[in-house]
Amino acid sequence: MASTETLVAVGGTQRELSREGPVALPLVDAAGLSRRARARVPLPRAVRRLAGPAVVLLVWQLLGSLGEIDSRVLATPSQVFAAAVELGRTGELADNLLASLQRVVEGLAVGVSLGVALAVVAGLFRLGEELVDSTMQILRALPALGLLPLVIIWFGVGEEPKVVLVAFASAFPVYVNTYAGIRGVEQKLVESARVLGLGRAALVRHVVLPGAVPGFLVGLRFALTSAWLVMIIAEQLNATSGIGYLMNQAQAWYRTDIIVLGLLIYGLLGLTADAIVRLLERRLLGWRRGFDGA
Repeated sequence: MASTETLVAVGGTQRELSREGPVALPLVDAAGLSRRARARVPLPRAVRRLAGPAVVLLVWQLLGSLGEIDSRVLATPSQVFAAAVELGRTGELADNLLASLQRVVEGLAVGVSLGVALAVVAGLFRLGEELVDSTMQILRALPALGLLPLVIIWFGVGEEPKVVLVAFASAFPVYVNTYAGIRGVEQKLVESARVLGLGRAALVRHVVLPGAVPGFLVGLRFALTSAWLVMIIAEQLNATSGIGYLMNQAQAWYRTDIIVLGLLIYGLLGLTADAIVRLLERRLLGWRRGFDGA
């Protein structure tokens, strides 16, 4: 009868016991393999995140250089860069960019403040919910750009309509997510705070509002995106400055390089705003650990 073969770990190696005697086999270091596998990607995460856009730009430039894409229809990245240098030299780019930033900042300040205030009223008080929430849900269904003719009648064709549209578009994401964050605070935390003797004001300050911060930050990210989307259209109608105005002027001269430059600027501004909110999340929600991806 054949003898049974077994594996025995001895002194950092595996020994196979067989009829021929013990044979030493090296142990597999799983942790070492994992470290070596991770070491195969030495590039920082930020660089790897930019790999996708870089590939798109390279393919885009290659197709344009080969004549597969007509520059009159879509300018190449090199032409867009040349347009940025040209407008930067004349000062047009900086002036129009500052005008757009000022409108967005003013509109966000009004919209975010209003959204948070209404969310607190509706989230903390049942009467506030009955009076505020249904109205906000009706207004939220209205398209912001559909209000443009009415806003122009009310406020004229100056800066006010653009700021009002940004405020209108940014208030609702903040309201909805902050309200959901307030009402989503765990009941166990509320009951524990009451057992410890916290009054209503202390309960709101130390439990409810901190618990609503994640929802507020989600709403802020959506609000920033909505603000730039509205601004793209608002600045192309009855405007004398701004990135949207610059794009509208370029359309008359078929300057697709300037049009694409404006779109890229809007995209970069949105990406920068999202990065700022991510930084706030890391600072304010450092205590919360979530799934970072496999």
